[in-house]
Amino acid sequence: MKLISICPSSTEFLAYLGLTDSIVAVDDFSDWPEGIKTLPRLGPDLSIDMDRLEAYKPDLVLASLSVPGMEKNVRALEERRIPHIVVPDPENLAGISGIIRFVAGKTGVSQKGDLLAEAYDNTLSQYKEISRSIASKKSIYWEWWPKPVFTPGRKNWLTELSEVAGGRNVFAEKDVKSVQTDWETVRNYNPDIIALVWTGVRQERINLKTVERRPGWGGMKALRNNQIHVLDEPLYCRPSPRLLEGLVKLSAILHPDAYPLYTGEDPLLYSCRG
Repeated sequence: MKLISICPSSTEFLAYLGLTDSIVAVDDFSDWPEGIKTLPRLGPDLSIDMDRLEAYKPDLVLASLSVPGMEKNVRALEERRIPHIVVPDPENLAGISGIIRFVAGKTGVSQKGDLLAEAYDNTLSQYKEISRSIASKKSIYWEWWPKPVFTPGRKNWLTELSEVAGGRNVFAEKDVKSVQTDWETVRNYNPDIIALVWTGVRQERINLKTVERRPGWGGMKALRNNQIHVLDEPLYCRPSPRLLEGLVKLSAILHPDAYPLYTGEDPLLYSCRG
């Protein structure tokens, strides 16, 4: 099959299923695994060049509604009668395995999908069991963007991921996916951990000094205890199986004595060509 993915998380599902060699083009933001970076680009995920996409005569296009505004991509695919699927958004971490099976079935690798989904579920269950044994959950403030300040609420998967890692999202009381707040409110929560995952910003470009200089932040527990972490944004902000690696990494930060050591290896032990 000639496959096209127009969303980074969809590209990652294909990669886990060993289908990178079948991908002929991707959106501008797909950046994993390494081999994907050499593929032709069709524009940002909110502004896909449909004429170029159609010229590839794909057997299947993987679209997504994971970001507001992507609906127009799906409408364009429908109008042009281009074969496509819309990769669902997971309602929770467990929902990832169902999407693995869905994409695998649509791309002809159902057996691979079953094995991958089972490995995902087993690892997630292991971490949930460890979480239940942790009495003292560490409070976490996640920062998606610094100004204006955006952070995940209860309906975002990072709240569940925090809990499975032995933590607690300080904004879990907000019954929404995303919360706009301010530095003073965050300071009043006084979290144990600050996790910076600025959307679209590479880790090396995040300057911790600018965070430390925020009014009143110097006295916060997280800063006093050197618990401010710049994390890999793609491991936490995309609804793909890579969330599992994000979970493994965060767990080792919060409770290194309770969870397995994070070695930098993917916990699914996938075989990813490309």
